[in-house]
Amino acid sequence: MEKQTWQFVDSYMTERLRIGDEGLDAALANNRQKGLPAIDVSPTQGKLLTLLARMKGAKRVLEIGTLGGYSTICLAQGLSDTGKIVTLEYEPKHATCAKENIAFAGYADQVDIIVGPALESLPILHQQQQTFDFIFIDADKPNNPHYVKWALQLASPGAVLVADNVIRDGEVLNAHSTDPRVQGIRTFVELLEQEERIEATAIQTVGEKGYDGFILGIVR
Repeated sequence: MEKQTWQFVDSYMTERLRIGDEGLDAALANNRQKGLPAIDVSPTQGKLLTLLARMKGAKRVLEIGTLGGYSTICLAQGLSDTGKIVTLEYEPKHATCAKENIAFAGYADQVDIIVGPALESLPILHQQQQTFDFIFIDADKPNNPHYVKWALQLASPGAVLVADNVIRDGEVLNAHSTDPRVQGIRTFVELLEQEERIEATAIQTVGEKGYDGFILGIVR
């Protein structure tokens, strides 16, 4: 009953706050048609990304984990007209779908999709001396510790860092979990505990995606 209530509340807020638009709805429909997993951020969470990017005044966004581009579109909606997003996606099928969705939403000129393992793409971005003022991590969780290390090298001073799915139904507490996603998140959190270059907090969430949460930080 709890999860059903969370879903109803999300639907209520999405409708009353007029969250979502034709581009975002079309992205979800196209993702379903192409058989992508339904693991996008929820509409309310996507709107939070839009607002955070807008509050930051983000001009250069790095997204690790594109999927079908739903969160990419949300981030693009928070950018200025001259803002740019670099988004990294492992699966070519997902990247192709995301390219379609992003173009339909009107952000093709502001988004560069790089296909391949993120841990191969991130060093190249570093070699190119690219920097970012907003970084969203939402990819394979076992590699989160590696992603945050690269994120700190690519972040400009004052950059905002958001990492999704860090609570996992409370399993983050389970030190003996055999789930590599949980262990990846735990190592990620332990790295943040020792890392003086970032100030962070964690927010637990409930909603149509269940019980989870995200980490929000600012690079010093």
